[in-house]
Amino acid sequence: MASFELQIKPSAVKDIEALPQKDRRRIIARIQGLSSDPRPPGCERLSGHELYRVRQGNYRVLYTVQDADVVVVVVRIGHRREVYR
Repeated sequence: MASFELQIKPSAVKDIEALPQKDRRRIIARIQGLSSDPRPPGCERLSGHELYRVRQGNYRVLYTVQDADVVVVVVRIGHRREVYR
C-alpha cells in the first residue's frame, strides 16, 4: 500500500503548538501514523462531513483523506469538548 502524503493546515499547526508538551508528542506520533494507514482502527467518519476523526486521549484529530491524490489533510486538532464546534 502506498504511503500517503501528510498536509497540515496552518490553523492545525497553531492548535498543535497550543497543546501541553506531553500531549503534543503523542498527537504528532498519531498524525505521522496516518501516512501509512489513513483509516486506522478506531477512526470514525463524521456524519454530514467528509471528515474523519481519530482519538488520542482527550484530544481529537480531524482530517480528510483524498484517495485519488494519496493525501491526508489534517484540518483541526483540539480537546474533545471543543473540537466539533
